[in-house]
Amino acid sequence: MASPFRSLIEDENRYNKSFQLFLERSSEHQCMQEFIHGVLPEIFTKIGKGKSSLNVLGVGSGAGQMDLQMFSQMRLKLPGITVINEVVEPSGDMLFKYKVLVQKTPNLEYINFTWNKMTASEFESHWKESKLDKKFDFIHMIQMLYYVKDPEATVSFFRSLLSENGKLVIILVAGQSGWGRLWRTYRAQLCNTEISQCVTTGDIKTFLDTKGIPYKNYVLPSQMDITECFTEGDEKGQLLLDFLTEVIDFSKNASPELRAGVLALLRHPDCSKEEDGKVLFNNNLEVLVMDP
Repeated sequence: MASPFRSLIEDENRYNKSFQLFLERSSEHQCMQEFIHGVLPEIFTKIGKGKSSLNVLGVGSGAGQMDLQMFSQMRLKLPGITVINEVVEPSGDMLFKYKVLVQKTPNLEYINFTWNKMTASEFESHWKESKLDKKFDFIHMIQMLYYVKDPEATVSFFRSLLSENGKLVIILVAGQSGWGRLWRTYRAQLCNTEISQCVTTGDIKTFLDTKGIPYKNYVLPSQMDITECFTEGDEKGQLLLDFLTEVIDFSKNASPELRAGVLALLRHPDCSKEEDGKVLFNNNLEVLVMDP
């Protein structure tokens, strides 16, 4: 059943504001950086063996911070490599920020950027209509499978674009996280399935296991300070609640019963822990790494 609320993704300005606040209040990027520095270099060594150039595809790359960190690690492991990088990102604002970041970052001459202002499904349609047969050595899909209609079909399509030794890396919230508990409890009331899916790595792993597709997984411990959500009328708390529920002005638009239920669950030990007067939400991520 589609949610009766307006999805946060419909208001790009409010979404970007709440997302920025989420990054400030969480260790999201820090835990990703640990993965990029600790695990990815070994993966890059494997995919780059015997190659002078790599085809890379970033799906939902946002403003590019994680992409450039990955490339710096790739460059360290594969010093002579050139990179042909396709960026797929539907937000014009994010693409602009990515391009500005590239201009400000020195020593990126080894990367050739192609910018695709489109959704993952638009890219898939374009690819099939153009009958393209290019293969990619490395495809990453970071925190974006929430915004496709059929996450499993999307994973299958992009996995089909991998070269022989290529790797597909997916990062999503972990099934065993506060998000997983929140969505399992309130999926019907909060999820507008026309626009976004309450999907976790638990759902993707079930799909992969059913299909017999092997993968490696890595849990990235992360938390988010949601203390402000419990102060009535707090502007930042309301923005964070919008981000957590993916609903525009959740505090104003939700029934008193739903609002009370969501706030009680957010504070529950299944979702958060209380430490030094702060409510810290379990924002654990999980990485899935697949072969062709």
